[in-house]
Amino acid sequence: MKLDILAIGSHPDDIELSCAGTLAKEAAKGKTIGILDLTRGELGTRGTPEIRDQEAADAAKVLGVEVRENLEFADGFFTNDKQHQLKIVEIIRKYQPEIVICNAIDDRHPDHAKGSELTSVSCFLSGLRKIETKVDGKVQEAWRPKHVYHYIQWKDIKPDVVVDISGFIETKIDSVKAYKSQFFDPDNNEPATPISSNNFFESIRYRAANLGRLIGTDHAEGFTVERYPAVDSIFDLI
Repeated sequence: MKLDILAIGSHPDDIELSCAGTLAKEAAKGKTIGILDLTRGELGTRGTPEIRDQEAADAAKVLGVEVRENLEFADGFFTNDKQHQLKIVEIIRKYQPEIVICNAIDDRHPDHAKGSELTSVSCFLSGLRKIETKVDGKVQEAWRPKHVYHYIQWKDIKPDVVVDISGFIETKIDSVKAYKSQFFDPDNNEPATPISSNNFFESIRYRAANLGRLIGTDHAEGFTVERYPAVDSIFDLI
């Protein structure tokens, strides 16, 4: 299956928190969307890997994505090396996405910046035909995405591109709610975390609303880019 967009996150829920509105909007327009989680989030304070597996599957249904895979890298300990790069290259070549969206370039959780750099490097390497990868014994064709975008996570990084997600904020919120073990729930007796507070959950909506305000729409999501964003016409800017 060829994908239009492959969204990659270091942990299940990274994508839902950061670019779910964009994915849901493009899925509604008929684009084929896939998600790749690098780890199962097994070091998370709340929940279990098995619970998060199910939550990730539930969130994927909410967003209307075509496929979701998990590479099961070691949470907290994966590195940007050949072994990990080739695993991501195999996925990129398998789905041949036009666009890859991945972790923030800098963030509170060290896995986010690591995942960002690892994915970016892997996207480049995937286009080198002299790097041979196989799936089911078949040599894969080289493939490099046309664009790599980085979503914004805990830190308020200034975006290079802002996407209007008006009309899709509730889908985004519902996809986040699928992770019941991780976010605000007054009946959950597990230890509190920085993302389990009601304030954090409310910030998902008000951060999107504030970005929307700045571009004159209801809600938006921001991204940083690896090369200059370009438009065909000055009138393409909203």
